[in-house]
This record gives sequence, structure tokens and C-alpha cells, in this order.
Amino acid sequence: MSDDLDLNDLNDQELMEQMWDDLYDGLADEIAEGTQILLDRGWAPYKVLTEALVEGMRIVGIDFRDGILFVPEVLMSANSMKAGMAILRPLLAESGAPILGKFVIGTVKGDIHDIGKNLVVMMMEGAGFEVIDLGINVDVDMYLKSLEEHKPEIFGMSALLTTTMPYMKVVIDTMKEQGIRDDYIVLVGGAPLNEEFGREVGADAYCRDAAVSVEIAKELMLKRAA
Repeated sequence: MSDDLDLNDLNDQELMEQMWDDLYDGLADEIAEGTQILLDRGWAPYKVLTEALVEGMRIVGIDFRDGILFVPEVLMSANSMKAGMAILRPLLAESGAPILGKFVIGTVKGDIHDIGKNLVVMMMEGAGFEVIDLGINVDVDMYLKSLEEHKPEIFGMSALLTTTMPYMKVVIDTMKEQGIRDDYIVLVGGAPLNEEFGREVGADAYCRDAAVSVEIAKELMLKRAA
């Protein structure tokens, strides 16, 4: 963005479109500034979230899915989104703004890879989900405890190693034993996985990447509501 552009000089529509560009370019300071300007102009926090930030991340997600943007660029976009969310989150909580749903995610036991998982977390937050990120090396007890505590609609597991992939089945089988498997939409993802593996372990869906995760999550939430 050029130094001589003052965000305050833009009307609401222009500012919103500039924020989409700034999100795309990963400009965190500009996103924080734009978020504050819209709030100062009387925009409701939920409107800033959905129309400026979520819409901007939706554009990022499409280009990521289509191979125009790559992981480092999407991480920069997601980081900028965080700058806006830091301002909006307390205001959204106060206003009781609707969230799409709750999502619990973690990288499975034995696996410490989290770039893919972190992307999913950011994209899901960007889409309006409340996300509980359990981190890496998460065992079955931690997963179950979190499900019990947070009661999410959606539960996600990530793995990058072929040796840790089978642990997903351990978790899902334990959920079945406890009679809670059908209480949740279960998503799995990670580089070595595929759709067939997702079916074999008993997940609702395999998610190829972060952008697809958001689409599938929304789709399955709608199905479940219907």
C-alpha cells in the first residue's frame, strides 16, 4: 500500500475494499487501523467481522484453494486477520454476536507439526467459528476432555506423519465406545491423508487444505441443522 493513502479519507465502501486488499497482502497494521476506523464510524463489531474481515479471508481462501496463493502468503493474511480480531473479539463477546459454531482441533499424539493446523484455525476463525486449539501431540484423553468441556459441533484432527495417522482411528474408536461419536462432526486432515483414509477411520470428511476445511465445515453444519 502506498504511504500517501490515508485510510480515514476513504468512504466506507472504499475502506472495506481496501481492507480486503490489505488482508490479501498481509498488512496487519493497516487491518488493525481499518477495523478501528469502521468501529469509530459506528459499524457494529459483527458487521466489521463479516463484511470487512471474513469477506477478505474468503477471497484469500479461494485463491489458496486454486493454487494462486501459497502457505506463507496465507499465513501472513491470517496474521493480519488476527490483528483485526484482537480488537473485535472482546466487543463481539459483549454484543453476543452469533458464531457459526464451535470447533475443537489438535495435532494427534506423536506428531508435532502444526503449520497446516494453524492455517485451519485461522481460516475457521476468519469464517466466524469459535476455535479451541489444543496444540500438538494431543492424546485421546485430552481430545475427549476438551469435547466434554467445550461441547463443539465440529472436531478436527491433524497429522503430517504416516506413523501418526492411525492414531486418528484410536480416537474415533474410543468415541464410538463411549457412545459420543455421532454427537460431533469429525474432520481429519494432513498431507499424507486422503479421502479413502478419512472413510476408513470413520471421519465425516477428509479436508485437503484449510480453505476446503471451512467449506466442508459450513456444509456439514447446514446438513446437520436440516
